[in-house]
Amino acid sequence: MRDTLRSPRQIKLRKLLRDCREKRGLTQADVAARLNKPQSFVAKYEGGERDLSAIEFIDVVQALGLEPVAVMRQLLKVLDGDTT
Repeated sequence: MRDTLRSPRQIKLRKLLRDCREKRGLTQADVAARLNKPQSFVAKYEGGERDLSAIEFIDVVQALGLEPVAVMRQLLKVLDGDTT
């Protein structure tokens, strides 16, 4: 089943990624530069205008200086019990 961009689960993913970025003291422009992408790329996935593929998720998390598996575990905890 595919989540829409505005589903509760997608919102939780976006919030987690934004929170991780902010905890690292990074701006959207900082992350975009690390990804060699425009700042709008970060703004669009954080704002719910676009999905991230699994590969993009890995790239974003690594750009944040974090381990993708650890962030995925955090996401699973956030989603635990979410049946939407």
